[in-house]
Amino acid sequence: RTRKKKAKSSSEMKTKLLALLGTTTGLCPPNVALSKSRVRLFATSEEWTIPKVRETFIKYFEEKQEHSIVASSPVVPLSDPTLLFTNAGMNQFKVIFLGSVEPSSPLAKLKRACNAQKCIRAGGKHNDLEDVGLDTYHHTFFEMLGSWSFGDYFKKEAIQWAWELMVDIYGLDPDRMYATYFGGDEAEGLAPDYQAKELWLQFLPESRVLPGSKKDNFWEMGDSGPCGACSELHYDVRGNRGEVPQLVNADDPEVLELWNLVFIEFDRSATNGKLSSLPAKHVDTGLGLERLTAVLQGKLSNYDTDAFMPIFQAIQNKLPPDVPAFQSGYQGRVGISDPDSIDTAFRAIADHVRCLCIAIADGARPSNEGRGYVLRRVLRRAVRYSRQTLGAKETPFIASLAPVLAHGPLGEAYPELRTELDKIVEILTDEEQTFLTTLDRGLKYLDESILELGDTTNKKDCAVLPGSKAFFLYDSLGFPIDLTRQVAAERGVAVDEDGFRTAMAQQVARSRATKSKSGLGNRFVLSAAQTAALADGSGIPITESLAPISGTTYTEGVTILAAFALNEDKELFQVSVEEALGGKHGEELGLILDSTPFYAEGGGQVADTGVIGDSFIVMDVQTYAGYVLHVGRLTAPLASSIVKCTVDAERRAKIVPNHSMTHSLNHALRIVLGDGVEQRGSLCDDQRLRFDFSHPRAVNPDELAKIEALVQDIVQADLNVDAKLVPLEKARSISALRAVFGEAYPDPVRVVAQGCLIDQVLESPEAEQWYDYSIELCGGTHLQNTREAQAFVITEETAVAKGIRRIEAVTREAAAQAQVTGIQLTEQAAELEQRVQTDDDSITLAEMLKTLRNDIDASVAPAALKPQLRERLDAAGKVLFSRQKKQRNTIINQAASQANEAAELAAKEGRSAFVLNLPAGLDAKAAASLTNQVAKAHPDLAFFAVTAPDPFTDDDKIKCFAAVPENHPLFPNANTWLQAALKPLNGRGGGKPNFAQGSVPNADDQTILNLLTTAQTILDDASSPSSS
Repeated sequence: RTRKKKAKSSSEMKTKLLALLGTTTGLCPPNVALSKSRVRLFATSEEWTIPKVRETFIKYFEEKQEHSIVASSPVVPLSDPTLLFTNAGMNQFKVIFLGSVEPSSPLAKLKRACNAQKCIRAGGKHNDLEDVGLDTYHHTFFEMLGSWSFGDYFKKEAIQWAWELMVDIYGLDPDRMYATYFGGDEAEGLAPDYQAKELWLQFLPESRVLPGSKKDNFWEMGDSGPCGACSELHYDVRGNRGEVPQLVNADDPEVLELWNLVFIEFDRSATNGKLSSLPAKHVDTGLGLERLTAVLQGKLSNYDTDAFMPIFQAIQNKLPPDVPAFQSGYQGRVGISDPDSIDTAFRAIADHVRCLCIAIADGARPSNEGRGYVLRRVLRRAVRYSRQTLGAKETPFIASLAPVLAHGPLGEAYPELRTELDKIVEILTDEEQTFLTTLDRGLKYLDESILELGDTTNKKDCAVLPGSKAFFLYDSLGFPIDLTRQVAAERGVAVDEDGFRTAMAQQVARSRATKSKSGLGNRFVLSAAQTAALADGSGIPITESLAPISGTTYTEGVTILAAFALNEDKELFQVSVEEALGGKHGEELGLILDSTPFYAEGGGQVADTGVIGDSFIVMDVQTYAGYVLHVGRLTAPLASSIVKCTVDAERRAKIVPNHSMTHSLNHALRIVLGDGVEQRGSLCDDQRLRFDFSHPRAVNPDELAKIEALVQDIVQADLNVDAKLVPLEKARSISALRAVFGEAYPDPVRVVAQGCLIDQVLESPEAEQWYDYSIELCGGTHLQNTREAQAFVITEETAVAKGIRRIEAVTREAAAQAQVTGIQLTEQAAELEQRVQTDDDSITLAEMLKTLRNDIDASVAPAALKPQLRERLDAAGKVLFSRQKKQRNTIINQAASQANEAAELAAKEGRSAFVLNLPAGLDAKAAASLTNQVAKAHPDLAFFAVTAPDPFTDDDKIKCFAAVPENHPLFPNANTWLQAALKPLNGRGGGKPNFAQGSVPNADDQTILNLLTTAQTILDDASSPSSS
């Protein structure tokens, strides 16, 4: 049907296409051939360059189909936190599909659009990184040619134009084309897209119009939002073999998907996942530029096109002449035909250089998080291929390829590659040099680990590298898991990736639990591989921890057994003890000793600080698999590996009572609030203690007072604290035992009791009498007697989450000071209450009330007292407010009287306007009422009034207003006078023609005077004969 229509005007169409594309621009060759009444524009493979294919696509949609060209968005989608990188052409139009585009945005006016979009798929849901280089069509960076309709045309036009462009313009063989359509989905209640099928049947036989599954032919933006059926054009790049429908969507490299046409007409609900129709139907198409160019050039590989060949040549030129890769160059080999992975390396490096340069030019930077970490992985993969596979010696190698890209066709299409070239080279150079410092060490470790697996050549199953070793490479040597996987695969070894993920999860859990003030501990985290290396590789025994047992703060003759440092990427790796001892001033290290008096953070208690030797300042202490890691900085080299350890005893002495009183508090909470109270977390440092617990509501002041009193009774009761290691099963037999739900305890476990002996408890562990005492599992440091805590005060009770409350408290000197502060605040509240009843100075009293309320909120004082004081202040405030209301009324009456008197005088003197200073505190409502009074008595008068800030509020701005009646002889409207007066003083305001109001910041007497003077000067100038 369509062919008959086209035959009718084939000559006319030929003329239009030639005029549209222009034979002098190089877009299309001048030879036009007619075949079966269809205009076909043929080009030799050499003529279809990347720039030409791109320009032809855009020009077709812009000029022939009236699409607006929208520039490619950056690959760094800073406005869309859901994306690591721009991974499709539709990303920047997402707001249109979601219906959230701002009306003032240029996107709101778009009906049709087209462009070439820079895309990166190297992280997140769309991730091609691990496939790049291994085949001939995957890329991390590529260009997506796209066309869009936003509520304009739909399937008919999209399919017709796709066929016209591919066959009539690009000249692809229609006999090698296949089209797919959505075959429906019964579970979703979606019928097959027979409309798309019928449209394709205008151009193709039914044997080459194929139904597709939901996976292949139903596009969704995400778990919810706009979605719809899609239809794809596939092309048999080999041809001359009959029809091969079985190879469509079969991941066959010779039958390629070229163009995806998405018909967006549904919206998936985020709440129930159901589909509903969108108010408008959209079209979103995507066509890979590199893939299309390869087909047009008659190449079987995207990498054989002019997008990559210049980079291959540059790579080869930079290699040493004696390496095989230089001698062979790029030959396009894949799989077993590329045994040395030379061509794999060429492809990976060329692709990765494109990705890195584009991303950095658009603002991304390599780092340890998010998209920055993705870029770091890409770079390190490229570096490894260049050094280990191709034999590159030049440093930097990857960075040296950036100018080739910038000065080539890609830099012409995206000028940012040229303008940002210096920055690109600088960043790549720094990253490459940093990685090279650890690459050789990592490869050596990996090769040694593989050798340990033994000879597996005659074994049925391949050897498997343990996940712990893969994680060590990742965690300590900067090897991404995909890099380890590749190297291992080249040596015929698999990787235990489940074990790797387990090790990763363990590290994440430890990192979240580490809350060191030093800013060091969060970076010094021993991995499972590192602790295993200490135990198995070096035979280093776990650390003997002296702090919980003896409470000592000083030991001598301690031996440093192992040391760790950070590389330039802030990644932890082991160094020799000798190297660590000779470190320079300020160097950050982690030391493992044979024994230590330092308490490692745990059980809610912060780590000790202090000094090892005379020059290693300990700022954090953590434990990993029994090894205590002392993290800190050198102030000078250590003289020996045999050292003394000095804990900051004064700081420890403040931490210990806070920890012991946490136990007492836990005990008191159960007594007052009931057995439903369960510990949900704690923190004990040298300033305070913090205790989180389960409770459905806020603890009221009376309950807080009872809890505090119970703990204070424990302090005064002079109870001995007993601690003992007990088999875990035996400890759990104690019915009165308090433990943290979900906590993994050691076996044996340390039991701490206040006021009773643990041996006696174990003799009758189920006895009811033990519920009268605090008995807990704990490995922290504690008092010997509760009286050493001296005092206890709860200072805060707040919500952490639904059903979780938090109490903060202090002990010793801090508690005593809190009690004194409470007494002082109570006395100040009493004084204020008395003055409110007897003193008429409402302004002073209001300031006193405000100050005292802020002092109570910010104070470290008994939490049970604060609500009582706030209630007393609220009552005093009500009395004060009632008095202020009367005073405000007096001010308003005074202001009205002054304004009326001034108006009478102005009228008597024959003036048409006047300026006056009114009492402080007039608000907008009072000003409007006053204006109405003056206008009623003197309708022809204009006036400008100024009032100082309201003394009863926090507002410190001078208020002013202007009133100008209609047809006034001096001022056209109120705004004219107001704005002229405010401008010199940086004031702001506005209003209606007859009444406008404004304000001036930084109120003081001089500013008020300046405003009055300015307003009067404006009036005088307007009244002078010259102004008329």
